[in-house]
Amino acid sequence: MTNKRTVIPFGPQHPVLPEPIHLDLVVEDEHVVEAIPSIGYVHRGLESLVDRRDYSDFVFLAERICGICSFTHSSTFCQGIEGLMGVEIPGRARYLRTLWGEYSRIHSHLLWLGLFADALGFESLFYNAWKIRESILNEMEATTGGHVIQGVCKVGGVRRDISNDFLSGMDNRLDAIEDEMQELVKVFLNDYTLKKRVCGKGKLSASDAYALGAVGPVARGSGVAQDVRMTDYLAYKDLGFKPIIADSCDGYGRCEVRCKELFQSVDLIRRIITDIPDGDVSVAVKGNPDGEYFSRSEQPRGEVIHYIRGNGTKNLTQFRVRTPTLTNVPALVAMLAGCELADVPQIVLTIDPCIGCMER
Repeated sequence: MTNKRTVIPFGPQHPVLPEPIHLDLVVEDEHVVEAIPSIGYVHRGLESLVDRRDYSDFVFLAERICGICSFTHSSTFCQGIEGLMGVEIPGRARYLRTLWGEYSRIHSHLLWLGLFADALGFESLFYNAWKIRESILNEMEATTGGHVIQGVCKVGGVRRDISNDFLSGMDNRLDAIEDEMQELVKVFLNDYTLKKRVCGKGKLSASDAYALGAVGPVARGSGVAQDVRMTDYLAYKDLGFKPIIADSCDGYGRCEVRCKELFQSVDLIRRIITDIPDGDVSVAVKGNPDGEYFSRSEQPRGEVIHYIRGNGTKNLTQFRVRTPTLTNVPALVAMLAGCELADVPQIVLTIDPCIGCMER
């Protein structure tokens, strides 16, 4: 005798996320047999605006694809235009983009850790994670003028420089931030109750992660050493970067990767502050983009791709974005198959979904 199967709609409102995600969960008793995702609730049509906006102005739209990953989107878009036009940005601009990118990674991971703690009922942990995150955002605002949306990238470099004296002050302030993060991470990685909610939940083997195209901490939490920062973009080739991986292949592994990446980003920022070259932060750009280009970067959630096509005019003819959340949805479907119904919310959260970023 087979158990009766029921389809339960999950979403589009998520218990924690402010963005809509919808899953049809096929369940037998309290076990999920299959998860069928539905996307398209917040499609904003940003990609179609490229033929109505000057390519240099479109940077401001590109970084509004996602509020949390805004800097990486603007950096990736500019990187694509520069690659298409053969523009070499100054070394100091490369280092500054890398510095702000790593600050963005820290603030994104802290935001996720806070939301994850809130989903598991750890309210004090949630507030503490976001308190530390505010210190990171204050550093970004002091150096770019923007608290969340920075608007500091432009084709040809960056709009603002940071004095070496201020960089030294940032290095000193990182000591206190790092101490606070150490206390925070101890709870996430060692607390008995939290570990009971994530260990062994949302299993994703290394072979499945690779076959399903998982990226970012989702892939690295399953032991797949995949990170765009291992390539030679921005200043990472000068910093001796090596990806952090975990081999537990579950929700705990994905949490562990993000926790350890906090301190890896701090180390990278310190290297940048020490090694950043002097010089200009931008170069003059003449002409219009002509041809096509794939631009890749490592967002906090994983690899993002901007495909850009131009025809020699000031407006692009095509712009497409593949975000890490979209890439991780097939892996999420595999994680949910066979899990307990009560574990669905936190398993969904372990991929750090950004639905607005995914749908644009």
